[in-house]
Amino acid sequence: MDEFIKLLDPGLDYVSHEITGDTIVITVISNKEEVVCPYCGHPSSKKHSVYERSFQDLPVMGMKSKIILRNRKMFCTNPGCSHTTFAETFSFIKPKAKKSRRLLEKIVDVSLNVSSLNASDILKNGIADVGKSTICNLLKKRYTPAG
Repeated sequence: MDEFIKLLDPGLDYVSHEITGDTIVITVISNKEEVVCPYCGHPSSKKHSVYERSFQDLPVMGMKSKIILRNRKMFCTNPGCSHTTFAETFSFIKPKAKKSRRLLEKIVDVSLNVSSLNASDILKNGIADVGKSTICNLLKKRYTPAG
């Protein structure tokens, strides 16, 4: 399982998993020694706290997947930074997002050639729990010209 988690991000370590119905719930934790402050770019190894963050990812072995990330909040040790703390970020998911970037890409791919209602039905059958309004919003964001 650790090898699968490393495909998502080499900076993560597998902690545990459990199967609940049609979903595998995987708990992971960061293994990074230092985390870079997103506000000033200064590295920090001083941990403030840990909180759990959960999100959906691509299916594993035909089962929906939910990942619980034990996310760290860090102290910024740069005296010139306007922020004293910051949350660790990862390239595979946006801050506060409930779906990984690669799952969002899969949702859009499935949704391009069918109605949002049909796409929702297809996706709910073994890929991810997603409603038609989420699909419509993703398609609007993807195809709205920048202005």
